[in-house]
Amino acid sequence: MGDRGTSNHAEVTDFILVGFQVHPELHSLLFLLVLLIYAMVFLGNVRMMAIIMTDPQLNTPMYFFLGNLAFIDLFSSVIAPKAMINFWSESKSISFAGCVTQFLLFAVFIVTKGFLMAAMAYDHFIATCNPLLHSVQMSTHLCTQLVAGSYFCGCISSVLLTSMTFTLSFCSSRAIDHFYCDDSPLQRISCSDLHIHKIVSFFLCSIIIPTITVIIVSYMYILCSVLKIHSTEGCKKAFSTCSSLLGVMSVLYGAIIFMYFIPDRFPELRKVASLCYTLVTPMLNP
Repeated sequence: MGDRGTSNHAEVTDFILVGFQVHPELHSLLFLLVLLIYAMVFLGNVRMMAIIMTDPQLNTPMYFFLGNLAFIDLFSSVIAPKAMINFWSESKSISFAGCVTQFLLFAVFIVTKGFLMAAMAYDHFIATCNPLLHSVQMSTHLCTQLVAGSYFCGCISSVLLTSMTFTLSFCSSRAIDHFYCDDSPLQRISCSDLHIHKIVSFFLCSIIIPTITVIIVSYMYILCSVLKIHSTEGCKKAFSTCSSLLGVMSVLYGAIIFMYFIPDRFPELRKVASLCYTLVTPMLNP
């Protein structure tokens, strides 16, 4: 199926997820590690969503964004279960439809999360730098628009990137050198002309850059405002509000940037970086 130069993506019925190329004895350890992280992600985020929805005192913009962030972090479910199955069993195949679904949902997760975190950074900026007008500026209507816009950008970019990726021809191999279906390893096994695909992929991925800008600018203003606070208690309160989210953002974007700067000859390091932003950051959210 994969040996003919005229092979088309329609002839591919499944892929092989290579996963981590480690000693077989370590597969059980990887399984337990991912199981533990996934359990913490699922239980922690579901519990947080339940608390936010049932406690009237948490009816604030910050917890509205946090509840949506917890919901979108559950999308790590598209990565962890299949990864655990592959670590545990000898069969590492994933159907073509399963690969498309995993790719689509994960793209929604990563882009939507970036926009949600930018909205949260902006909310923290207003709360810290202009607290008296916070309830007016961060109205329910604006918060709803920001969240809806985050999901819209995530869905549109995901559909476009997925449709472009899976219209490629896969004729050199079915083996994806990763533990989930991702754009870069899929490009490596394609025999199509990738010039246009790479340009469009870069453009779609670059829509996350404005979110990074909003986050950096917001926290620069927050830092300046906090340094002007003479009260030690006020400083602690401001830092405690922002430090946890800033920590998650640092891990998320740090892992993504690190992954793209790793040379192709170190694929295992790329997988470790991917593990950080697919499973570790959703675990840190609660």
